[in-house]
Amino acid sequence: MRQIFFGLMILMAAVSFVRDVRPQGRVRAPELAGARDWLNTDKPLSIAGLRGKVVLLDFWTYGCVNCMHIIPDLKRLEAKYPNNLVVIGVHSAKFANEGETANIRNIILRYGLEHPVANDADFKIWNAYAVNAWPTQVVIDPAGYVIGEASGEGYYDALDALIGGTILEFRKKGLLDEKPLKFALERAKTGDLPLAFPGKILADAASKRLFIADSNHNRLVVTDLDGKLLETIGGGRAAWADGDFATAAFDRPQGLALDGTNLYVADTENQRLRLVDLKTKRVSTVAGTGNLRDFNGQGGAALETGLRSPWDLALAGRFLYIAMAGSHQIWRMDLDRKTLEPYAGTRAEARLDGKRNLAAFAQPSGIASDGKRLFVADSESNIVRALDFEKETVETLAGGDLFEFGDRDGEGDDVRFQHPLGVALWNGQVLVADTYNHKIRLLDPEKRTVKTFLGSGSPGQTDGARAAFYEPGGLSVAGGKLYVADTNNHAIRVVDLDRKTVSTLKIEGLTPPAAASAETESDAPNLRELKTDAKVIGAAAPAALTVDVKLPDGYHLNPNAPNRYEIAADAAGLLTIDAPARKLTALPLKVQLRPAGAGETALKVKLTLYYCREDDTGTCLIKTLVWRVPLKIDAGKKESAPLELTETLTEK
Repeated sequence: MRQIFFGLMILMAAVSFVRDVRPQGRVRAPELAGARDWLNTDKPLSIAGLRGKVVLLDFWTYGCVNCMHIIPDLKRLEAKYPNNLVVIGVHSAKFANEGETANIRNIILRYGLEHPVANDADFKIWNAYAVNAWPTQVVIDPAGYVIGEASGEGYYDALDALIGGTILEFRKKGLLDEKPLKFALERAKTGDLPLAFPGKILADAASKRLFIADSNHNRLVVTDLDGKLLETIGGGRAAWADGDFATAAFDRPQGLALDGTNLYVADTENQRLRLVDLKTKRVSTVAGTGNLRDFNGQGGAALETGLRSPWDLALAGRFLYIAMAGSHQIWRMDLDRKTLEPYAGTRAEARLDGKRNLAAFAQPSGIASDGKRLFVADSESNIVRALDFEKETVETLAGGDLFEFGDRDGEGDDVRFQHPLGVALWNGQVLVADTYNHKIRLLDPEKRTVKTFLGSGSPGQTDGARAAFYEPGGLSVAGGKLYVADTNNHAIRVVDLDRKTVSTLKIEGLTPPAAASAETESDAPNLRELKTDAKVIGAAAPAALTVDVKLPDGYHLNPNAPNRYEIAADAAGLLTIDAPARKLTALPLKVQLRPAGAGETALKVKLTLYYCREDDTGTCLIKTLVWRVPLKIDAGKKESAPLELTETLTEK
């Protein structure tokens, strides 16, 4: 019964039957008690503490694509009512892996969430509000009463009307708190690495090239198979723009498929398919309208047909197959006729085999073809499927169901995956990115047997024979090697398939795009200003400045990140600073100060540090430290004691 109940929950979440927010009677909103952790805020929030604000609770789980569809609506509402609306994400995890706070933090960074999020892994807030579906939005008025609820997606207009009307009503009563709130965002604690949450990858043996969907940098990275940087495609901003490689723009691209010199891209958040002409170095749009509301499930001319979160691509003949995660289907594009059509799946979210037009999928997110069959990582059903082109049938090869997941090798239905996102073919077998188990599994499609190939089952970034991964999402094979988009490690891993050893690909010269790393003094990341007592140095000799920072236990300075320092004096004519600004390669920092005369000035020392766990697991933390040092240069003082500035950092 539990399986049927939760299956109905998912179906309710996937399909919006109405477009009205259900009004509620005068019910006091329960308090937000029982969360394991809070993110994007430095303290837990309460309904009582938010009196005077309209509050929108968004109940979600990060593996749910329909929950991801809500995010643009939430951002629009936050932008429209910045002083009156507080959005709170209540993350009530479906999968065990999704209940880990560190993994929720990664999703917050990945999707750019700027509202507080409660880790409701024990379903305490969920149960208090009697929620029964992902996603669900609950609206609370400034007096602390629930005034509306909606399950599913597509309710922006209704939510906007309810929130706007409530604000006007309480403003007239003088009961509205219109002071803006600022929250301690997770992004202010993190640094930017050369790759950011790479989603999918394509290795091409013929051209000896590797194509990487650098998803959170909104670009594609092209290297040779050894990691030599060849191209970056896209300027880094999240947008939709065709043009040359520098001016083109993507929005969290995922799946890739290569047809000669044509590279097809699933531009997921843009709800479009893009074509990269590798010969002319131009990007164009070949399918999709860019609007989720245009999706009617019927197909048609490619550029006039709406898409729903296209996640992966595979070529078979002159058809481009599309894992349409958002509609729980497989679609295909006729590359000659430039048309799109649904190929398999009814749009219901379920595990259902049979004829392709009657079968049902649950968020298919990874596909690969041998020309006769299409192998599908059916993520939310925790299974791997085979779609036979000749028989036009869908068959489950191994795995569980919507709420039957875990980590177990074996045969057929006894196997347990946890949200697999990628598949690749090798020697007649299927390599599976078992994403939430942090493993690579090996499936024999004829025997329907599965065994663990690599990975410890816990997140990590260990190379060698005992490798560890962190939510790997994309796989591709070329030249006896498996290339893995190791998403939460922000890295590409390379597996020698014969030796079963793993290394991390080094891409020399790759830096974050300017759009991602631009920073001004006023919004320096995770800024901490430090004041010190006045210091005295002599005017007759150089003074040694030493700056040292103690990093948290288990962390090290990331040598691949843009660590840097800047040192300046207010009265520049009194002091010459050796190497006043450059990349910081190690701590402690030592710089010579050379007085040019007596007087008083103020010394400003700024360090921006990126520091990672010793095993390089997960996102690096970032801290900007600014010391302001009153400085007296004494003409009567011949020698100067060393100037020492120190600070100790914590993990948070």
